Amino acid sequence: MNAIISGIGHFVPPKIVTNKDLEKKINTTDEWILQRSGIRERRFAEPGVGASDLGYEAALRAIEDASIKKTDIDFIIAATLSPDHYFPGIGILIQAKLGIPEIGALDIRNQCSGFIYGLSVADQYIKSGTYKKILLVAAEVQSSNLDYSDDGRDMAVLFGDGGGAIILESGRQNDGRGLLSTHLFSDGRFHQELWMEKPSPNDKPTFSEEMLQSKKYFPRMNGRNVFKNATEKMPQAVRTGLKHNGLTIDDVDHLIPHQANDRISLLVARNLGIPVEKVVRNIDRYGNTTAASIPIALDEALKSKRIKKNDIVVLTAFGSGFTWGSAVIRW
Repeated sequence: MNAIISGIGHFVPPKIVTNKDLEKKINTTDEWILQRSGIRERRFAEPGVGASDLGYEAALRAIEDASIKKTDIDFIIAATLSPDHYFPGIGILIQAKLGIPEIGALDIRNQCSGFIYGLSVADQYIKSGTYKKILLVAAEVQSSNLDYSDDGRDMAVLFGDGGGAIILESGRQNDGRGLLSTHLFSDGRFHQELWMEKPSPNDKPTFSEEMLQSKKYFPRMNGRNVFKNATEKMPQAVRTGLKHNGLTIDDVDHLIPHQANDRISLLVARNLGIPVEKVVRNIDRYGNTTAASIPIALDEALKSKRIKKNDIVVLTAFGSGFTWGSAVIRW
């Protein structure tokens, strides 16, 4: 039987930061941000709030939506590029906050593709019978490590904070619904096109005044190359998923791309020949929440009744690594 998503939830910080707000601290304009990214506002966490806190809140909502108890969960998978600490990861922190005793917690680091990679791992555990109910959480607090100077403004305007979570379990009926397949890809030759360079193996000790002065601990991106690859690789991943399941573009009811840039989402749809009304887009309100963007968008689409029973939902993401992938779900 296919793994099914039996519960879903998301949580974003209450603090709204508009493009106009950023104009006060960055040499940019609302018009420039909107034209190049489609973003109007994003959410920023307050000091002291970490990715585990946002993930915990999202998890509570997913657990409630699945109508299960916390103790029914027997494994946790957490995806983030912005953990609360250098180590350990946020999976065990979410486990402790939920008060679930001694179950396993796995952290994965696939950045913007993290949710789809986590979905793939959870799917294998469910299908093998290793675990019965898995909590998959994706959460980010990126606002605390963005370069608001002219050197980093192109990236600083793109990102926001948030968390999304799902409960995955084995389908109760063998009716063809659920997660049909996932497809994962990477090309590490391009890791320097979107990365945080420092700290690196060249830094001994790892943290030093010299390293901090270099400002290379801020994320950097070759925007043009990332844009080009994202608009090529995501459609390829979608076609791979559809072909694997004997489906066509016409069978797709909803496409949920990683919310990196609205221009990317629209070009992916155009490349695939999918009508724009089938594309779930919410980047205008949240910015790029990295691993959390797909579950946040999926939750909103479900809560608004946009997604209906037996709809074909395709997820796709592209990000740092480069990594990319797709997932095909019959809802």
